Amino acid sequence: MDLQTTIYLVVGASFALYIGIAIWARAGSTSEFYAAGGQVPPVLNGMATAADWMSAASFISMAGLIANMGYGGGLFLMGWTGGYVLLAMLLAPYLRKFGKFTVPQFIGDRYYSKTASVVAVLCLLTASLTYIIGQMTGVGVAFSRFLGVSSDTGIYVGQAIVFLYAVFGGMKGITYTQVAQYLVLISAYIIPAVFISLQLTGNPIPQLGLGSNLVGHDISLLATLDKVVTDLGFGKYTTSLPGSTLNMFVYTFSLMIGTAGLPHVIMRFFTVPTVKDARSSAGWALIFIAMLYTTAPAVAVMAKTNLIRTMTPGVVMQGTSPYLADSQIKYDERPDWMKRWEKTGLLKYQDKNGDGRIQYYNDKSKNPEFLKKAEDAGWKGNELEVNADIIVLANPEIALLPNWVIALVAAGGLAAALSTAAGLLMAISSSVSHDLIKGVFAPDISEKGELLAGKISMAVAIVVAGYLGLNPPGFAAGTVALAFGIAASSLFPAIMMGIFSKKMNKEGAMAGMLSGLFVTLFYVFAHKGIFFIKGTEYLNVIGGANSFFGITPEAFGGVGAMVNFIVAFLVDKVTKEPPEHIQHMVEAVRTPRGSKTVDGAH
Repeated sequence: MDLQTTIYLVVGASFALYIGIAIWARAGSTSEFYAAGGQVPPVLNGMATAADWMSAASFISMAGLIANMGYGGGLFLMGWTGGYVLLAMLLAPYLRKFGKFTVPQFIGDRYYSKTASVVAVLCLLTASLTYIIGQMTGVGVAFSRFLGVSSDTGIYVGQAIVFLYAVFGGMKGITYTQVAQYLVLISAYIIPAVFISLQLTGNPIPQLGLGSNLVGHDISLLATLDKVVTDLGFGKYTTSLPGSTLNMFVYTFSLMIGTAGLPHVIMRFFTVPTVKDARSSAGWALIFIAMLYTTAPAVAVMAKTNLIRTMTPGVVMQGTSPYLADSQIKYDERPDWMKRWEKTGLLKYQDKNGDGRIQYYNDKSKNPEFLKKAEDAGWKGNELEVNADIIVLANPEIALLPNWVIALVAAGGLAAALSTAAGLLMAISSSVSHDLIKGVFAPDISEKGELLAGKISMAVAIVVAGYLGLNPPGFAAGTVALAFGIAASSLFPAIMMGIFSKKMNKEGAMAGMLSGLFVTLFYVFAHKGIFFIKGTEYLNVIGGANSFFGITPEAFGGVGAMVNFIVAFLVDKVTKEPPEHIQHMVEAVRTPRGSKTVDGAH
């Protein structure tokens, strides 16, 4: 069976599974629509949480980022995993005990203000819509490569699939669909890694293969890659650090608290029966997440090695000088996987010196000796651009794995993107229907009416998400790190203070959320050239690129969070403290025993 037919069968079977589960798990009440009735077993909720949390960024992009950045790419592993631990230990059990459906509802009740709830909805929508752009774009990329359709068509198909199982099933349908999606995505990630680890090192366990010797050589895989990338003018793979140490610290911090503040992940802990189950499902989710996250560094190293071996086989396997013409392949003899990925526009070749060969190297190297050797060899600049997003998806093709493995990876990439998109859409829908319509504008709406409003909100959110995927704004295209920064700077401090500071009042919380959100968005927009003042870019107003101690816009959420905390505490000190019953409620939420039933009632 040819590759394309195999992909159609595997991806089609996975879609049929998702839709079948959604039909079986239709939501019949608001409790089922928003929180799956609060009756999901901890192990299954752990799987669903893992699928919800491991987005296209985790499945498709993370290993590619680590492959490009080397050691410095570890900030994504530390930030996202550390953030999940923070969420599981400090937030989830208390939010579950509070007994509400959504983050804005918690903030509205905790800060005794409908206005605070509306501000939280604004922050949630900003973070979620920014995040969902990456998911829909990932769906389009995967479809365009594997199903032979345009990326726009791929987004339309993705919208239809999510509509079928999210609108009809609500959180109940999404939960059980995400369990299936986790099984698909983790299989799609680990199976190719096992194959490739065996090929390169003879060790079937990728995590151990990472430190093993190459087959037929007395040098380890990592040592080989270090030598190869330095020969090609890049920094040493095992020690490279992008930017300053301060930026790496703030970036990691932003990802960490942004993860803990993402509303679609927090909502998953409202779906279990008790606080004990919330803690248990958090532990299971961490195990399920770790299966992918401990494999990602090995996937990154092996993909980078295979990519360079394809471009310059002599450099990797025989130690040939990269400046020799016969160490580089001719463009006309490029492998089939390159031809397929060139059609997506994510892999590009430009013959700058007219020799018909592919020169892949760091033409921006700061090593003058290396650049002189490249110039002496007749090189006119790097000729191959490889988008980091294709590393995981293309890796099985580069390694010439069986067609069914390549098809499984296609299904896995789509499962990762669709599972997170569904979770984000659920968070958006519930914030509009439950927190705005029922909580503010129509508090007397019937349960049937609220359920209908939730489904309509979900459908509208899917249309908006598809539009943003088709027309991604310049400030958010290609990076979900900005979404984490927005959540970090706006929602996380309000949640933390709401749980652990009984004296924090509504004025402080609202001022903190708005100030954190504003400074983060301003810094991001300035760097992306979105806003202008009388023809002058904001970037000039703030003093140039990364002007705040060299911190990049993707990392600035950590700074925004600090602004949030500081403003909140300053405003709190000059305004009236919360009512006594609110302070007692905060103390009760932190009491270890007992919990409310999840009913979403005010």
